[in-house]
Amino acid sequence: MPTPPETPPVPRASADDMQLVMRLREGDESAFMELVDRYHASLVRLARRFVSSQAVAEDVAQEAWVGVLRGIGSFEGRSSLRTWIYRILANTAKTRARREARSVPFAALSGPGEEAAVDPDRFLPAGNWASAPDQWSDLPEQRLLGDELRRVVDEAIEQLPANQATVIRLRDVEGFESSEVRDLLDLSEVNQRVLLHRARSRVRAALERYLEGDR
Repeated sequence: MPTPPETPPVPRASADDMQLVMRLREGDESAFMELVDRYHASLVRLARRFVSSQAVAEDVAQEAWVGVLRGIGSFEGRSSLRTWIYRILANTAKTRARREARSVPFAALSGPGEEAAVDPDRFLPAGNWASAPDQWSDLPEQRLLGDELRRVVDEAIEQLPANQATVIRLRDVEGFESSEVRDLLDLSEVNQRVLLHRARSRVRAALERYLEGDR
């Protein structure tokens, strides 16, 4: 029986992280606002996956920021500062969801019998696309980076089941490592890979439909 690949550890805090932590501990308001500007919108999006409304998600994010300020003195750098902040948000959101009697295990937030939207052979073992859609070669780089294409991607993500949307946003939009996503969402490595593959395949299919219709 093959030996399963070793699970990578959650990245530890960087020197820049620890410098920000020191500023926060000293009461530097600009350091706090820097973090809010950087992460608040994405924290609200993550919270929305757990709670009943946008207003509640905003409230959860505000509560998480209070938790950051209260807990910064105990931050030890065992994870990145970003992962630590997102973990506070996830725990806060789960607690609020339980109060709303809406809480279910994250891995259960998918439809029955979900299948990949495109052939799995079109992906590399790590989950990246093996090749871009054929039509992409006909488009200038500016088009690929344009607002219209980002809108198509955002809309495709919004149509995904909640767990897939959350995983692909954390991995491909926010740039989290797989180990960080597993830690934040209490997922196994296998579940994280499956959710990410399904999400990427559906987003790719949406992009291909868009590009085919625009030729």
